[in-house]
Amino acid sequence: MARKISKLIGLMGAGFVGIVGLLLLAACDEPVNQGQSMSEPAVKTSRSGDDRVVHLYFANKDHSVLMAEQRSMPASTQSEMAGMRIIQALLEGPKQRLERTIPAETHLRSFYILDNRTAYVDLSNEIREHHPGGARSELLTVFSIVNSLTMNLTEIETVKILIEGQETTTLAGHMDLRFPMRANLLYVR
Repeated sequence: MARKISKLIGLMGAGFVGIVGLLLLAACDEPVNQGQSMSEPAVKTSRSGDDRVVHLYFANKDHSVLMAEQRSMPASTQSEMAGMRIIQALLEGPKQRLERTIPAETHLRSFYILDNRTAYVDLSNEIREHHPGGARSELLTVFSIVNSLTMNLTEIETVKILIEGQETTTLAGHMDLRFPMRANLLYVR
């Protein structure tokens, strides 16, 4: 009898641990976006299943912080395709009253995600040649890219920016780009 009770308690405990684990996994799987309720995921699929809502990060009017602009994009089961669409939308610039963070002449050369959840964004040299310069502007450019990818795609944890297929130490002389970067919400309002 004691053996049956012990076994039952063990099964109940394992079930409880399993449920708590699933709840924690679900909670950790949702990207966090400032100004958004915790129950609302950053990436949503519409009822038709054809579109997903993403938040792209552009500069405010005085280029002091990043602000999210909500966009609807075609849903993709492939993370790389979704990532490419996010970068293309950043390159096209904002549709609302925000400012672009990436020079208009820049184009995406390639995009891929490694198994270690690092996305590689290879941009044309125009991002460097036409960048306005300045520490704050460079910060907003980099975290516009990094935050837009990591906050919308749970498959991406870090982002490495390449220029013309090459690693670069900096974009405009202020930020170290030698290592993959994580999202930074300090510059988001």
